[in-house]
Amino acid sequence: MSMRIICCGNPERGDDSAGALVAARLRELGVEAETRTGEAAELLEAWRGADHVVVVDAVETGAPVGTVWRWDRRHARFPVRSCTSTHGLGLAEAITLARVLGRLPERLRVYGIEGRRFEPGTEASPEVKLAVEDVARQIVAVAVSSTS
Repeated sequence: MSMRIICCGNPERGDDSAGALVAARLRELGVEAETRTGEAAELLEAWRGADHVVVVDAVETGAPVGTVWRWDRRHARFPVRSCTSTHGLGLAEAITLARVLGRLPERLRVYGIEGRRFEPGTEASPEVKLAVEDVARQIVAVAVSSTS
């Protein structure tokens, strides 16, 4: 079973860069990861044909900055709205739409990194940068176990 890792976000918008930072870290560790904006249509296309998908995105739920959330396909609905949805439909809507259309990957795991600063031209907060390392380590462990 092949795993596709899709990391969402905008590296120019502070904590919204969380996904892009995870993708960069995974590549440094020798794990293939795609970087996407997080638009719903783009995500549906990106995970087309994949049976095991991992998605990373910045989220805003009101929890402390740097909190790492993890959801999988079994959750009835994705409980937060991703920050990349400022351009339209985002990750939460992509999951809902994929479920309705019967296009949800067989295995879907979502890592959300809690952010707070999303202004253009800002840098990711120190808490998000720490969470990036944590999420990258978790994904590497999943990637290794899925190839064995």
